[in-house]
Amino acid sequence: MNDTKHDGEAVQTLVTLNDYQIIARRTDQNKQIGLNGLAFPLLGLFGEVGTLLSSLKKKQRDRESFVGYTEAVVEEFGDVLWYFSNIASRASLSLNMLAQRTFRDLQGWDEVENDFVGSFRDIQLEKNADGSPDSPAFEAALIALAGKVGLLLNDFHMNRIANNRDVLSAHLIEIFRALIEAADVADIDLANAAAYNVHKIHGRWTEQPTYPPLFDEGLDILEQLPRKITMHIFEKHRGDKTYVIQQCNGINIGSALTDNRIVNDDYRFHDVFHLANAAILGWSPVLRSLFKVKRKSHPEIDEAQDGSRAILIEEGISTLVFHRALRLNYFASIKSLDYSLLKLISEFISGYEAEQCHLWQWEKAILDGYAVFRQLQLYRRGIVIADLEEHSISFKELPQ
Repeated sequence: MNDTKHDGEAVQTLVTLNDYQIIARRTDQNKQIGLNGLAFPLLGLFGEVGTLLSSLKKKQRDRESFVGYTEAVVEEFGDVLWYFSNIASRASLSLNMLAQRTFRDLQGWDEVENDFVGSFRDIQLEKNADGSPDSPAFEAALIALAGKVGLLLNDFHMNRIANNRDVLSAHLIEIFRALIEAADVADIDLANAAAYNVHKIHGRWTEQPTYPPLFDEGLDILEQLPRKITMHIFEKHRGDKTYVIQQCNGINIGSALTDNRIVNDDYRFHDVFHLANAAILGWSPVLRSLFKVKRKSHPEIDEAQDGSRAILIEEGISTLVFHRALRLNYFASIKSLDYSLLKLISEFISGYEAEQCHLWQWEKAILDGYAVFRQLQLYRRGIVIADLEEHSISFKELPQ
């Protein structure tokens, strides 16, 4: 595999179509198989092509104010490839076979080499170095691609595919041709799009979670977040107001908190989210400030990573996620977060050390943090234990 670059990060360019199809299949979270399971990836394919069209429309409307358009197009091409590959996998069709037939006419239709080891670059021979992802030619190619996907959806709806895999195969070959054409006229390298897609998927759905080293690993203990934090959290009533008090080792930590809102929503318990960030991400500028463990021996880190702006970033993420949680019963029955929320968080922390954390870490920090938050809502008090070495956060009842 070769290294390539996307949005400043190194990703791997996959050598073969088989490599990509295997990885895409392993990262498919919807476990329905066979033709009966086609609806999910078909809707995904149609949706991603629609997102490409929507991005182009916004680029035409907003022009220079649409920052990161080309990167967004590369990402969407990767998502299209992922759904396309998993449609093929569910019908036991190989990308190798489909790729070869995109270049075959009727006479050579069956001249498919079963042991052919091809790459995305092998099927993209006419890439236009002068192409552009906001050109009229790209618009026309995307509309053609959407039309091909629409025809496939229509045949699926009319039950023309259920008992005839050849119909599906023919549709996929037409879509593959249209996808290659769209990439060619936009000067988009499908190998890079596929590589970035795998990089993104592994960051979101990992088969073997491996936590990176803690950001303050190796520093003086006085500049490290405590590796195990046992926080007593409880409510106190003062007049007509209710405050949350936090104590660690018998010492009050931070200020007494209210919801800071006309309608109470228990946001006064929100420091549990900072504890979850510390435990799962190894990152919390808020807790560094509260525990007075800023990295003063490294002035640049202290200013950029532990300063007031980083604190505001973490508090902003906490507020952003909380507003989403309010509409979803505080994530009580949620097993997986919307990718758009995780992506927004990743954009929010760009330039800060927390951008090194994987999306699956953010998801775990949020869901585990809210599991403890709901316990605090129920009991109104509790002991919250954040273990940075075990990457866990837990709740115990706090006696009255």
